[in-house]
Amino acid sequence: MILNKYRKYYSPHILNEFDCPSYVIEHSKAVMLKAIKLSENFEGRIDLDLLKAGAMLHDVGRCQSNGIDHAIVGVDILKKNKVPLEIIKIVERHIGSGITRDEAIILGLPAKNYMPVTLEEKLVAHADNLIHGTHEVDLDFVIRKWQKKMGINHPSITRLIELHAELTDKKQD
Repeated sequence: MILNKYRKYYSPHILNEFDCPSYVIEHSKAVMLKAIKLSENFEGRIDLDLLKAGAMLHDVGRCQSNGIDHAIVGVDILKKNKVPLEIIKIVERHIGSGITRDEAIILGLPAKNYMPVTLEEKLVAHADNLIHGTHEVDLDFVIRKWQKKMGINHPSITRLIELHAELTDKKQD
């Protein structure tokens, strides 16, 4: 029997190896469960082991940073540990509903596009949006949170609504 190359990356113990605090581990487990739930709409079109690995490792950078740069820090950690590129891309692109190159520059991140592309990337990003700590929240909660933080007309809110519709087949009224 051939084991999937991503399987070893979605055990919660993997985050212990990176000295992640327990709140990051518990949050990551909740995001993984939400990503699996969201993925039911795409059965046969995703790599479930890759999805689980990306969800479990999406916040590995929070072991060293709680800032917006935690995705970049996570990428560095995973590259040093020779984690597969597909997982690294999920970690890099999981912030919000994606960050454009121009937004990255404004935020002080390296100038590049951080928009999720693959279904696995999108599912992890959105599962992370819908988990607050370890609790599942609805789209309205996330919209209100983002509006309070970034302003009522921030372009990421439109992307959030579009991503939600794409992944859940539910339009925002």
